[in-house]
Amino acid sequence: MADIRTSRRFQVHLPLKVLGEQGTPEGHTENISAAGVYLWLDEEMAVGSSAEFEIMIPGEVIGASDGVRLHCQARVVRCDADPEQGRSGVACVIEQYEILRAGQSAEAGGE
Repeated sequence: MADIRTSRRFQVHLPLKVLGEQGTPEGHTENISAAGVYLWLDEEMAVGSSAEFEIMIPGEVIGASDGVRLHCQARVVRCDADPEQGRSGVACVIEQYEILRAGQSAEAGGE
C-alpha cells in the first residue's frame, strides 16, 4: 500500500476525550499532523463516520501557564482493532479545529 500522507507526522502522546453520539470514550494521540491524527481509543469507530474530540495540550508543552484544548471535527478513515490491549487505533482526517482556553466551550464560537 502506498503512503499517501501529505504532511509530516509528529509522535505526540496527549490525552483526549471523544464527544457526541459516540459517548465519551477516552484515549490518547499516537501522532498528529496538519491534516490528520492517529488515536488510541477504548472503543472502535466506524470508517466514514464523523468524529468530534478534544485533545488536551498541557501548558508546559506550549510554553504557557495554562493548557488548552484542541476541539476537532474529523472523519474516520481507518480503524485498527487491538483486542490484546482492549483498544482501537483510529486514523482521522481533521476537517475543522478550534483552540479553546480554560473555561471556553466549543459552542461559544470564540472569545
